[in-house]
Amino acid sequence: MQGDKIKSSPVTLKILQNWVPRVSHYFDKEHYTYAGHQIVIQESIEHFGAVVWPGALALSQYLEANQEQFNLKDKKVLEIGAGTGLLSIVACILGAHVTATDLPEVLENLSYNISRNTQNLNMHKPEVRKLVWGEGLNEDFPVSTYHYDFILATDVVYHHGALDPLLATMVYFCKPGTVLLWANKFRFSTDYEFLEKVCNIFNTTILAEFPESNVKLLKATVRNN
Repeated sequence: MQGDKIKSSPVTLKILQNWVPRVSHYFDKEHYTYAGHQIVIQESIEHFGAVVWPGALALSQYLEANQEQFNLKDKKVLEIGAGTGLLSIVACILGAHVTATDLPEVLENLSYNISRNTQNLNMHKPEVRKLVWGEGLNEDFPVSTYHYDFILATDVVYHHGALDPLLATMVYFCKPGTVLLWANKFRFSTDYEFLEKVCNIFNTTILAEFPESNVKLLKATVRNN
């Protein structure tokens, strides 16, 4: 990777054991604690998007610990590939206007988790919406109406065929003034190839690395032309 494309002086961190696993055959309920709140997440074994992956833990932990650097209070936040909703719930607890998005088949479990964990909080009510990467963006999220301060994405890059639509979705939502925070477990050559594409398009900085989990946390912003 070209050294001038990515700024790198990351802190090295470890994902903290913030949870107590409760196991059942079909659904797991995981109990987490972030920002002084207990969060209960229902996982489903039916979909990749219905399991808590390490990138979500890493970014949740980082946002909790770096609220001065990334102040989400009253900010508009979009999570793409929200999965179980853990990160969106943490962003909501930290005061953001959150829109959590994912594929249609994930939305029921996503909505359930977000609702049960935010319904009694005195915070902005989060929204759950369908978003298929690269599809119907202009129709469903017209630029004239939707502008986000932060785009959150965790473990959205793995062995699947939608990497180009994912990148197009990141480009679509990242406007001047928007910060993309992306945490991902890096396993395959395709993960690094996607990272190189991100670095070619955006100003990119590695904020943190979690070596035990093979997770990198990156910040990306639109380049000034």
